[in-house]
Amino acid sequence: MRNILLLEDLPEIRAWMKVLVMQVFPDALISEAARVHDALALVTAIKFDLALVDLGLPDGSGVDVVSALRETQPEAQSVVVTIHDDDDHLFPALQAGAFGYLLKEQARELITEQLKRMSAGEPPLSPSIARRVISHFASQTRQQERPQNIPNVVLTDRESEVLLRVAKGYTLPEIGVQLNLSRHTIADYVKQIYRKLNVSSRAEAALEAQRLGLFRR
Repeated sequence: MRNILLLEDLPEIRAWMKVLVMQVFPDALISEAARVHDALALVTAIKFDLALVDLGLPDGSGVDVVSALRETQPEAQSVVVTIHDDDDHLFPALQAGAFGYLLKEQARELITEQLKRMSAGEPPLSPSIARRVISHFASQTRQQERPQNIPNVVLTDRESEVLLRVAKGYTLPEIGVQLNLSRHTIADYVKQIYRKLNVSSRAEAALEAQRLGLFRR
């Protein structure tokens, strides 16, 4: 049985999110909270496998819950589900330890599919969010010189092709179709890329690739 925390203050949204969660994880035991305070209390009492967290809540930010889970339950995965797609919300959530970042405006079927892919280790990340990560970091690196002590990370041509598509938000099956390779082969390439870059998520891989200048080679 999977323990899942659902943090959302609007009852109608919490209701349809609960339906989606039950479709993906039919054996889930769902704990609901509408405020940061209540969610933090649940975190101290229950060991969670997954948390779906809204950001804008009546008594604070869901980022505090993401951070608390990372500190006290590092094995739990936190996924932000929000309307906010701006840098001021996105990057603090990722830095706090969010495993994924989904926008509520997406079709519910797409959110369901992205949650299902978590079982294969894929971070649920909205395509527009992945592109924002790349765009944001690229604009930052253009404003400063590249440090001279950056380690040399060498990717093969195929790994570079896969990484570019991962950074753009394509799923593993979609990349497989584009490169005429099986999904499992793409997954192996992603593992190799993560190992070389010493990262563990799609967002981190995109950021690290930009920092190392791989997209300019």
